[in-house]
Amino acid sequence: MLAGNKQAAAPAAKPGNAANLIAPDTTGLNFYRADPSLADLLRIHLPTALVDHIEPHLDALGALAGGRLDDCARLADRHTPILHQRDRFGRDAQSVEYHPAYRELENAAFGTFGIHALSHRKGIMGWPEVYPVTAKHAFTLLFNETEFGMGCPINVTDGCAKLLSKFGSAELKAKYLDGLTQTDMTLLTQGGQFMTEKEGGSDVGTLTSVAVPEGDHWRLYGEKWFCSNADAKVVMLLARPEGAGPGTRGVGLFLMPRFLDDGSQNHYRIVRLKDKLGTRSMASGEIKLEGAIAYAVGKLDRGFVQMAEMVNSSRLSNGVKSTALMRRAWHDAITVANNRVVFGSRIVDLPLARRQLMKILLPTEQGMSISFLTADALDRAEGGSQDAAALLRILTPTLKFRATRDARKVCGDALEMRGGIGYVEEFATARLLRDAHLGSIWEGTGNIVAIDALKRAIGRHGAESALAADLHARLDDAARVPQAWRDRLRGLIDRSIGFARDVARSSENEADARRATSALYHVASAVAFAWEGARIGAMRGDARRVLLSRLAIQHRLYQPDPFAHQDGRLELAIADHLLGDRAATMEEIAPLLTA
Repeated sequence: MLAGNKQAAAPAAKPGNAANLIAPDTTGLNFYRADPSLADLLRIHLPTALVDHIEPHLDALGALAGGRLDDCARLADRHTPILHQRDRFGRDAQSVEYHPAYRELENAAFGTFGIHALSHRKGIMGWPEVYPVTAKHAFTLLFNETEFGMGCPINVTDGCAKLLSKFGSAELKAKYLDGLTQTDMTLLTQGGQFMTEKEGGSDVGTLTSVAVPEGDHWRLYGEKWFCSNADAKVVMLLARPEGAGPGTRGVGLFLMPRFLDDGSQNHYRIVRLKDKLGTRSMASGEIKLEGAIAYAVGKLDRGFVQMAEMVNSSRLSNGVKSTALMRRAWHDAITVANNRVVFGSRIVDLPLARRQLMKILLPTEQGMSISFLTADALDRAEGGSQDAAALLRILTPTLKFRATRDARKVCGDALEMRGGIGYVEEFATARLLRDAHLGSIWEGTGNIVAIDALKRAIGRHGAESALAADLHARLDDAARVPQAWRDRLRGLIDRSIGFARDVARSSENEADARRATSALYHVASAVAFAWEGARIGAMRGDARRVLLSRLAIQHRLYQPDPFAHQDGRLELAIADHLLGDRAATMEEIAPLLTA
């Protein structure tokens, strides 16, 4: 099976044993072993020595994610954080109480695997160097398959360390950087990002928080409206220095500690915790700044530009985490399909169900491929490649826009595959669906991110040229893919780039921004599938991934005639390959690309 788990079919239910009528879930499944796509993509994008080193750790995390950590995630989602305004002696000392299951999840993410610090600290899990982003997000993916809520604290702690490392003074680094990258839980200081205000979410330039200078530090006044990881010990946030001009140019970046040097709480309050649809395990709150002590990070007139670095990293992480939700939804859907018998047949053998499974699998694999292309671009950009930096500029919002939206539908379709019981909170599918709705809001709604991709990445920076060059180069590198299919993909690259440019150049075409961004995503994923399939075919003789390229073009790019009968034979033939266990060579799958 290309991207799924195959469990033994459930025996037919016997009278009086009605429990057998309910399909099993993924309890006990090793999510890494059940995901051959992840192993293949790691082999393509990372050095062999690094993959060999991390595979045992990924295997361990995969087992935990399908076992103990999944139990913890269920409990942490049910027993949400509680804000206490005073301690037991009646002193005004705020604290957030978490269920022990949440603490166990923290120990795994921050302690055992150190996901937040993999790109910052050497020596984690025995590797002598820091990990590339591509390797880090393999752990991000597996962890978020079991617990999406904690993905935010992991990500913002990582982001705080990145901002401090890149823009902070030597004094600030010496004081706070070690704690942000610790894997010793007794020394760890988790990070937070408090940016959104009532006056402006995506419109950051309208924020009203004020920073007043006082000696070697600043005092902050105002409110922050949506603060994830509300009790974080180190917070990065934006505020307008007193006397600064309007808009984003007048905004500065500040580091605000939760506790002052004398151990007392800083001068800001958590007003309340949010009662959210999803990510219930993690404390999101409203914050009132009452003269909080903070320190300027970098140049005061570059605060927004500097914070954008964290936002872009968060958008990549967001795409990976939304892909994780889709992969978990896929695991559940294929487990149901392989094990439930209806009308005398397993669900997986029914034509309409196979079609639904493919509609779950395809966007999941698209998210996987574009996530890894984006992470690889970030690694190369941080290594100094200007071409990779331009590629990253267009891939990041494109991934964030489409993968997060796909996750909502994929998780809903997987819930439907389980049926009515999937709507009940005892199974993971209801939680997946609730959590999936955050992705397309967090770090910019769909409209904002599509405009960023088209009007800014393309209109201002010309990043589409880097994308076109990268995609054409991947087709050049996939010579074993039939020429006719590569020629078709080349034509679609040029058409999608041309359409995106047209939309970017004219304000009258802004309404097409979402459609143009989706087209870039679908074409890029189709090219990635062809390139990956050729590489995997050369590595281990299995070229089936190329078939996803055909499906991406046929089902994600074009709309069928709603009044015409569809010939489903080609689709079923592709499904037979992708839902089966047998590898297929390029010669075997070639006729299905041009049929």
